[in-house]
Amino acid sequence: MADRDDLVIEALTRDAGHFRRWQAPHWSRLLQQARGTGLLGRVGERLRRLWQAEDIAPLWPEALAAHVASANRVIAAQRAEVQRELELVARALEDLGAPVIALKGAAYLAAALPPAQARVFSDVDILVPKHALAEAESRLMLHGWLGSHHNAYDQRYYREWMHELPPMQHARRGTTLDVHHNILPETARLKPQGHLLVCAAVPAPAHPGWHVLSPPDMVLHSMTHLFMNEETSHALRDLSDLDLLLRHFGTEDSFWATLLERAGALDLRRPLFYGLTQTARVLGTPVPPHVAARARAGGPALPLRPIMQGLWRRVLRSAHPSAQLPGATAARFALYVRGHWLRMPPGLLARHLTIKALRLHQRQPGGQASPPTNG
Repeated sequence: MADRDDLVIEALTRDAGHFRRWQAPHWSRLLQQARGTGLLGRVGERLRRLWQAEDIAPLWPEALAAHVASANRVIAAQRAEVQRELELVARALEDLGAPVIALKGAAYLAAALPPAQARVFSDVDILVPKHALAEAESRLMLHGWLGSHHNAYDQRYYREWMHELPPMQHARRGTTLDVHHNILPETARLKPQGHLLVCAAVPAPAHPGWHVLSPPDMVLHSMTHLFMNEETSHALRDLSDLDLLLRHFGTEDSFWATLLERAGALDLRRPLFYGLTQTARVLGTPVPPHVAARARAGGPALPLRPIMQGLWRRVLRSAHPSAQLPGATAARFALYVRGHWLRMPPGLLARHLTIKALRLHQRQPGGQASPPTNG
C-alpha cells in the first residue's frame, strides 16, 4: 500500500476480489479517509453489497464494522431530520401558489434516488420561482425560520446579486434552510434561467406536495454545484452523488440526448464537460462515447484543459492527508479563486475580496452598507 493511495475511491470502484489483498493498515487508512470525506456510510454499504453478491463473509475487521454501524446510525438520524423538515417546510408553503422544489440531498431523499442511501445530510435546500421568493420568505418566517446576515450590504448582496436568500435558521430547532430562486448567482458568468428549471420540475414521488428538478436538470445542478463553486471540501462526496445519478438516470436512452439539449438551453455546457469527464475518470461512470464527444465541445480552450485536469486530479480525492497528492493545497486555493471569478465580474470581485480581507464590513457605522460576509 503506497502512501497517497485513495482507498475510498478504490472502495467505490473495485470488485470484491480486490479487497482480499488488504491488510489491517489498509482498513485503518480507509476508515480515516472515508470518515474525513463523509463517505464512510456509502463505502460500507457498497462493500457489504459486494460481499453479499459473492456470498462471502465481510473482509473488514470487526472494529471497522462497528465504525460503519455508528456512521449509519448518524445518517439515519440526519435522514429523519431532513424528512421532518421537508414536511414542515411543505406545511409552511402549502398555499404558496408556486412549485416548491427540493434541491441536492433533500431532493435525493424526496425522490427516493440512489444518492440518498447511506448519505450524510446537512442543510435543506429548496428552490421557488423568483416571483414567489418574498411570499415564501414571509410564510417561512411566520413558521419560525429567521433570516441571517442582517447588515445592509449583506442583504443587498443576497437579494440583488445572489441566487438565494440569506440562510434561514429555525428559531426552535436550529435547522438551516437555504431558499434559492436559481442555481447560480445573478452575477455569474454562466446564465441558467431559473424559470426553465421550474417549468421542467416534476413531482417528488416520495413526498407529495414537493417537486424536484427533472432528471437532466438535477444532474446539471449537481455538476454546476461541484464544478462552478469555490468550495471543494465535499468534492469527492459530491462526485459520488453525481456518479450515482448518472448511473441511475443513464439507463434510459432518452436521458443522454435530453441532458445535452438541456445543457445548451441552460448555458451549462462547461459544467457538463467537467461532470462527465471527471466522473468517468475517477469513478468509472459509464458515459456513452457519442455523449462524451459532444460534451467535449463545452470544455475550456485546449491550453487550459491540462491545467484544469491537474487541478481536479488533486481535489477530487479523499480529504485525508494520506490520500493527498503534491500540490493539493495550491489546487484547492486555485479553484477557490476560480470559483469567485466565475461568480462575479472583475470589479465587484476585486471590491468584495479587498473589503473582506480588510474586514471593513465589521467597521460600518449605524446601518451603512457593508460588504458581504459570505463566499
